[in-house]
Amino acid sequence: MTETEATHLTPDEVEALAVDGLRWLLSGARETGDGGLGWPVKGSDGRVDPMLYNGTAGVVPVLLEAWRHFGDDAYADLALRAARSLVDVVDDHPDDSLYFGRTGIALVLRTVHRELGYADADLAADRALDQVRSRFDGTRWGDLFELMGGNAGIGLGALAAGDAELAVLALEPYTRTTQATAAGVTWEFRRGIESRLHHMSHGTLGIAYALAAVGSATDRADLVELGRAGVADVVARDEGGPEGFLVPHSDPQRLPDLIDRHSYGWCHGPAGDAHVFRLLRDVTADPAWSALADRCWHTVTHSGLPNRLRPGFWDNNGRCCGTAGVLALACDRIAEQADSPDFARILVADIAAHATRDTDGARWSNVEHRANPSDLEPQHGWAMGNAGIVRELLRYVRIGRGGDPAYAFAWPDQPVPRVQATDPIRPADADVDVAS
Repeated sequence: MTETEATHLTPDEVEALAVDGLRWLLSGARETGDGGLGWPVKGSDGRVDPMLYNGTAGVVPVLLEAWRHFGDDAYADLALRAARSLVDVVDDHPDDSLYFGRTGIALVLRTVHRELGYADADLAADRALDQVRSRFDGTRWGDLFELMGGNAGIGLGALAAGDAELAVLALEPYTRTTQATAAGVTWEFRRGIESRLHHMSHGTLGIAYALAAVGSATDRADLVELGRAGVADVVARDEGGPEGFLVPHSDPQRLPDLIDRHSYGWCHGPAGDAHVFRLLRDVTADPAWSALADRCWHTVTHSGLPNRLRPGFWDNNGRCCGTAGVLALACDRIAEQADSPDFARILVADIAAHATRDTDGARWSNVEHRANPSDLEPQHGWAMGNAGIVRELLRYVRIGRGGDPAYAFAWPDQPVPRVQATDPIRPADADVDVAS
């Protein structure tokens, strides 16, 4: 697909692609007993997994998104059935974290109750958070000590689920586990690992985001300031200035034979870094944070993605590490500041170009260039699969038609767009033609 062709996908065409993606996603559901539905993680011998990252809990948000988008109660019914399977497993799940464990499952169950009035989901969310609290050792929940698998994510998830006390409990250990650096502070991401990671998923910025979010919501200025000290360390490592912003994956570089020094997606790059700066902009009202978010976007849009410039450079379509995660930020910028939709169009066209579409629906294969064959098996979930991609496509269509930019389910590590209602160029509720 050429760039000229890439700018001419209509909202109807993108919506049709999302519908095909939903159809393939739903075909992968498994009955779990008592009318429940669950989704297996690819490579797990077909076993249903409840986790938010790439299992059933991560599918529920796109079902809620489809329900809101199309007004079709069939998607709400499917979300209820998925929630039923989560209710059944929450007591025995072995992990407590946001992306892999009970906290993420609890947040999804709480949301299903809020949106659809499922009382059993609310009670199960309470039980899950009580169990998370009971398994705290006074400092942490396990080896991971970051956003996806550790304290930072547990704090964010607890806050979003309405348990501010647990959120503070999870974040306070960062006040006594800092490592001072020349410019600020950092933390270990995993027990016993020397490398310090810097970005959202496993690094300092993910911890800083949680500190700022929880600190602001609970009037804990000390947590906000500690978060800013963590950000200061990362900003001092920038190699992309003055116009851009690009920080290495880790120092010392972790697994240099396997991991590139620089990435550009949500997990380890400026597409995720920008969300930290957007949050601090909202928390502090300091325009300097907006400038840093703009620098992140400059680097993303000048990096060469979504073109696959070399093996391993941009081989992922998904929400965590790939094109859909960059699209999330692009749509935030359109919603907040009437940003040009040109790059969002290119991203959507690239997602469409890499889809496999047939009578079964649409799905996406990511690439591992070191494997043979290099095309990986399509996945269902949020991180690498259809759930995360389709959710962003539906939001893109809605924004393009002048609709509400808010998600049906707000991910706790992505700020809700702060729409500039007084924008003299484009009123906040004006139509943005993202596909013409």
